[in-house]
Amino acid sequence: MMFNVCAVLAATLAGTVIDTQKEGSMNATVTVVPWGEFNSQPAHLWTLTTASGMKMKVTDYGTIITELWVPDSKGALVDVVLGRPTLQDYVDRTQYFGCTAGRCANRIAKGQFTIDGKACQVTCNNGPNSLHGGAKGFDKVLWSGVSGTKDGDPFVAFTYTSKDGEEGFPGTCTAKVTYLLSAQNELRITMEATTDAPTVVNLVHHSYWNLGGHDSGSILDHQLRIPAAKYTPVDATLITTGEIASVVGTPLDFRVAKTIGADFGKLAATKDDPGGYDHNFVIDEGNHDRLRECALLRSPKTGIVMMIASDQPGIQFYSGNFLDGLPGKNGATYDKNEALCLESQAFPDSINKQGVAGWPNVILRPGQTYRHRMSHRFVVE
Repeated sequence: MMFNVCAVLAATLAGTVIDTQKEGSMNATVTVVPWGEFNSQPAHLWTLTTASGMKMKVTDYGTIITELWVPDSKGALVDVVLGRPTLQDYVDRTQYFGCTAGRCANRIAKGQFTIDGKACQVTCNNGPNSLHGGAKGFDKVLWSGVSGTKDGDPFVAFTYTSKDGEEGFPGTCTAKVTYLLSAQNELRITMEATTDAPTVVNLVHHSYWNLGGHDSGSILDHQLRIPAAKYTPVDATLITTGEIASVVGTPLDFRVAKTIGADFGKLAATKDDPGGYDHNFVIDEGNHDRLRECALLRSPKTGIVMMIASDQPGIQFYSGNFLDGLPGKNGATYDKNEALCLESQAFPDSINKQGVAGWPNVILRPGQTYRHRMSHRFVVE
């Protein structure tokens, strides 16, 4: 299997903080235009372009990345994220395309948790559980955006203040999400949050990726590597059990790159589950204050390789199991397994596993700053 570039870069990333050098980025540009209204408030669409030609479009509604164009092996630009045609389409049904999910991404069992002896109930919007911040999470609100360049690279920074009690979460929480494109074809995302009372925070970026192009069909031929020896098993409602288990001998063993379809049949559908991957992988149980490789993905159609690094302990791999013919950009439709998500994160339902060995702390307190850094770097082979 051809995956040599990934192997070399994986070795480079191991134990190394990513810090690319800036060259030839004098022609980077940022523009912003009106993009409809949400709740009678104007929304906007930013376009960031680097000197190397990489281009991204992002809106202040949910901080959604609507387009991301990167060069393929022939030098042609390919839009590698799924999206909806208009702002209203995102409002009607986002599917969490390209957004910031929060205040607490992934699932909270029964929407219930306790902080310092105080019981909290947040909105349940996924069967018996809360998912991605509830019925109106960070993906369904307008953020405030400012843009510019940093060391010649274009960026846009969004802020949002979630009031005490929003979706049931305690404390007023102010979040900031910054997207920056480097001249080396890298998307850097930084997430921060502060609070005035103890609360739970776990923010993730939720793009649906198809490195063959957003309208190119199945991702089961993509090659994936996740350097994780362990994962967190779930129950029938996709709530983590508290166990940290080995991937050895399971379809979840991606320590050596393989096609996503290679073991897909071992995760068969049932009447309640469409089948496929929707699992959190344990990247490392040690130091989480530096960027570490957490996924390498390659499309055989375009030769595009995406390398993800983050400072979080886990990454959720979801194989687009609930896509169902949703209308997309430029007349495309998105069916099951035609995109995937790779979400660096704290483990799902960590708030109900506080103190359990190996589980991260997701309680944010006044005076502290939550931080989540990630990098998506694109090369070709």
